[in-house]
Amino acid sequence: MKILSGIQPSGKLHIGNYFGMMKTMISHMENADLYVFIVDLHALTSVHDRDLLARGTIEAAADFLALGLDPDKCTFWVQSDVPEVCELTWVLSTLAPMGLLERCHSYKDKIAKGISPSHGLFSYPVLMAADILLYQADCVPVGQDQKQHLEVARDIAQKFNNEFGETFVVPEPAIDEHTATVPGLDGQKMSKSYDNTIPIFLEGKPLKKQIMAIQTDATPVEEPKDPDTCNLFQIFRLFATPERLAEVHELYVNGGAAYGYIKLELLELITDYFAEARTRKAQYLADPGEVRKIMARGAEKARAKASVTIDLVRDRVGLNY
Repeated sequence: MKILSGIQPSGKLHIGNYFGMMKTMISHMENADLYVFIVDLHALTSVHDRDLLARGTIEAAADFLALGLDPDKCTFWVQSDVPEVCELTWVLSTLAPMGLLERCHSYKDKIAKGISPSHGLFSYPVLMAADILLYQADCVPVGQDQKQHLEVARDIAQKFNNEFGETFVVPEPAIDEHTATVPGLDGQKMSKSYDNTIPIFLEGKPLKKQIMAIQTDATPVEEPKDPDTCNLFQIFRLFATPERLAEVHELYVNGGAAYGYIKLELLELITDYFAEARTRKAQYLADPGEVRKIMARGAEKARAKASVTIDLVRDRVGLNY
C-alpha cells in the first residue's frame, strides 16, 4: 500500500503535528510504500519571509529525521523540489468546481481567524490534491480538519477519471480518532495559526512556561472533574503510561486532581519522551548541508514517480502533441 502525507514548515513543529501525523507516518516505514514530504509551497500561504521559510524547511526535515524517519526506507523530499506538482495543480484546477472549493471550511475558518485571504489560500485544496494524486497514493493519514480536503482530492480524481479515462488512484483517508486532533493550550485544536502550541523540541524554562499556560477551569482540587473536557488531561494522556493515566483519571473522577502538579508531571514526561530525538536533531542542524543532500536524494526518487504520472496526464488531456 502506498501511504502519503506532508507537513508545513511554517513554524516550529509541535506535539499536535507529532501525534496527529508524524508518529503515524514513521510507524509505516516497515509495512508500506511510504511518501513523506515538507510542503513548503503550501507554507507560502502564511509565510512571506524568505529566511524563515528556508530555515523552517531545514528544521522540519531535521525534526522528521531526528524522530526516526529513515530516508532509505521511504521517499522523503521537499515539495518544491518536484516541479511536476505545479503543472498537475494547474491541470486539476481547470476541473475543480468553484462550488466545491467554496464549501471548504478550512478557508472560512482561517479567514475568520484574521488570516489574509489569497488565491493560494483558497485553492490550497487543489495543490493538496496534486500532491496526493501525483504519486498515486492509496491512503492518506489526515486529521479531522483535513478530511474535507481529502474529499476534494477524491472528487477531483473521480472527475478527471470520468472525463479522460482511468488515470488516478482515488485515495482513502486514515484517521486515528484518538490523536487526530490534539488540543492546544486554549483547548482549540493545537495549531501554529492559533499560537497555542507546545513545540516538540522545546525544553527547560520555555517548555515549562508553555505547559503552565495550558488553560484549566477553577474547580477546586477536591472536587470531581470531567477528564473528557479537560485539555490538560487530553495532552497528558499522550505521554503517560496506561497505569499512570488510569490513576490520574481516577483523581479527576473522584476528586483530588491538582492541575499544577499534573502540569509539572507533564513537563517531565515531555522532556523525557523527546530527549534522544532532541540530541539527534542538534546533530542534524549542526550539518544542514547533509540534510539538504538527504532531501535532494529524496527528490530524485519522488520525481521518478511523479514523471510517470505527469506524462500520463499530459497524454490524457492532449498536452503531448
